[in-house]
Amino acid sequence: MRRYGKHTDEDDVRVRPNRKGNRPRTSIRPKHEDAAEGLVLTVDRGRLTVLVEDRPIVAMKARELGRKSAVVGDRVAVVGDLTGAKDTLARIVRVEERSSVLRRTADDDDPYERVVVANADQLAIVTALADPEPRPRLIDRCLVAAYDAGLEPLLVLTKSDLASAETLMESYGSLGIRYVVTSREELAEGAAARRVREQLEGRITAFVGHSGVGKTTLVNALVERQRATGHVNRVTGRGRHTTTSALALPLPDGSGWVIDTPGVRSFGLHHVDPARVIHAFPDLEPGTEGCPRACSHDEQDCALDQWVADGHADPQRLYSLRRLLATRERREGD
Repeated sequence: MRRYGKHTDEDDVRVRPNRKGNRPRTSIRPKHEDAAEGLVLTVDRGRLTVLVEDRPIVAMKARELGRKSAVVGDRVAVVGDLTGAKDTLARIVRVEERSSVLRRTADDDDPYERVVVANADQLAIVTALADPEPRPRLIDRCLVAAYDAGLEPLLVLTKSDLASAETLMESYGSLGIRYVVTSREELAEGAAARRVREQLEGRITAFVGHSGVGKTTLVNALVERQRATGHVNRVTGRGRHTTTSALALPLPDGSGWVIDTPGVRSFGLHHVDPARVIHAFPDLEPGTEGCPRACSHDEQDCALDQWVADGHADPQRLYSLRRLLATRERREGD
């Protein structure tokens, strides 16, 4: 039944009073064109520390973002109180488009992706040469995640005073990965930090590693700041988790950023499409044009065998590719 006539004007329309005195709800959201730009430094139980200009502020995610979350490394738009004064709280109203996303899952059977960091361009994989012993399968998994995210990997080998790096690097030499070898004595003297810092200039580098490998100790030396460090359990050979949340820290000369992440004991690859790993092997990728559809690159009809036999690439490179692809299907303890 029509309530009003054909020529109804605004005076004829009944408007119910708003007893609460607040504004009526609307689907039109503000654009926040005057929002300040910031960098997420750390996230702690729904509160985010954001660097706005040269000032750290505390902020929370605005309701209008819905389920979209912000992680360390994100570039965000912030409104509200931006003074950084005690007990003030700003709002993150927009997460800018990310240039890269490093993800991992708890296990290969876990479909839930966890975003480790955003907008990094380099992944430093920290591995002790002893105490605890190196875990090549974990290194391989971190490499696959780096290649999948478009990050350039860097191997940082610690505790060379306890064991040589030669044996471990025989497995990774054909991948052409940059690496730095450090010892505890060099770290104490500052020489190790200087060598590693040279590889970080002009980059945003995320540091990952097994607990107890000396990752946070190295980060402390790099940024001249102290985060809690732990020790390796003599019985289990495992390290203790001392870094509980990711944290972005600037290098002293302002030439780059270091993102320290919590120590990991597993690195699930459920989210990784094996077809993307080949992009990290530009010398092998052209040879896949003759591969059958959905080729795993480790089967009888794979064209890469002939590509290598014709001299287009080193056989060790094909071996390395297949080892990394197999990592996606193999658990770290196997």
